[in-house]
Amino acid sequence: MNKVMSLHDAVAKYVESGDCICFGGFTTNRKPYAAMYEILRQGQKDFTVWAGPAGGDWDAMIGEGRVKAYINCYTANSGYTNVSRRFRAAIEQGKLTYEDYSQDVLMLQLHAASLGLPYLPVRLMQGSGLVKYWGISEEQRKTLDKVDNLKCVEVENPFEPGQKVVAVPVPKLDTAIIHVQQASPDGTCVILGDEFHDVDIAVAARKVIVTCEEIVSDEYIRRDPTKNKVFGECVSAVVKAPYGAWPSQCYDYYDDDDAALKEYDKASKYQDAADAVKQLEKAAVKAQKAADAKPEDEKLAAAAAKAKKAAEDAANGTAIPETFEDYLQKWVYSVPDQAALLDKIGGSRLMRLKTEPHLGYSTTH
Repeated sequence: MNKVMSLHDAVAKYVESGDCICFGGFTTNRKPYAAMYEILRQGQKDFTVWAGPAGGDWDAMIGEGRVKAYINCYTANSGYTNVSRRFRAAIEQGKLTYEDYSQDVLMLQLHAASLGLPYLPVRLMQGSGLVKYWGISEEQRKTLDKVDNLKCVEVENPFEPGQKVVAVPVPKLDTAIIHVQQASPDGTCVILGDEFHDVDIAVAARKVIVTCEEIVSDEYIRRDPTKNKVFGECVSAVVKAPYGAWPSQCYDYYDDDDAALKEYDKASKYQDAADAVKQLEKAAVKAQKAADAKPEDEKLAAAAAKAKKAAEDAANGTAIPETFEDYLQKWVYSVPDQAALLDKIGGSRLMRLKTEPHLGYSTTH
């Protein structure tokens, strides 16, 4: 069965507002950015998210207000942002309904979903604040139709009377989106390098979109079954999307785009121009207080003067730094699709990201 579709059509058909959804990949590795950008363009929202080890993909979705509830263990562009900035701002401002599990438990929860288990007993969070403190209260959970009524509950091990374990819920995924190196028209996928949780969510979800660097023939993909990680029966749509993980990396194809990830880290400090003005003003006040406390320190005085100038320039509109809103306008909303995005990035820049044969990484970016 041929499941090849355009990215626009796959997202329009299989991603619905209100879905319980999960993206594959790991922070800056093989994240399905092309599909995420298309969701932003089309406007689907109110997602209940099982994010796994997330990065700029879900940070952008949170920044754009597309997330209703967020269940996660870690959100950062590793090596660039210790904690993703729109994610952090949303929590600090009380705008994000959020629950967290330890990374080992959350990955096991996604695996349990692929096995069809009703719940999962674990010992990994016992004795920690992750059991005691809940991000989403029992009362709030009753208002969220795709969030379980309890975060966890201590139960007795039926095989060892008196021994306690922690039972955690198992995701009931509507949609999963993964990016892979190769896929055949019937949906069979080759994943090179670490699989992360991609196979688990592809098995668990009702609807699965696969974006891939290459579409290969059904005959070709059968030549070495040891490379095939996702069965075609799991997949709803196959989309050819070269550089579909950009700006993250795709093992054996291209490295992460250092410049783009640094740009996002810097821009995502500020939601928009008004937020930039507000934050720079606060930074100037803080820098001046530090300088006033140690008037003999020339470095603090210089830093205060610099912060004051940045705040004044932003306030009068002469020099407002790039913001999250600007970044998305530049790389998402100003282009109609992935092909146009690649044209905007430019062939020479993309070629520098390509990995060296037999190394698995680029030596030129």
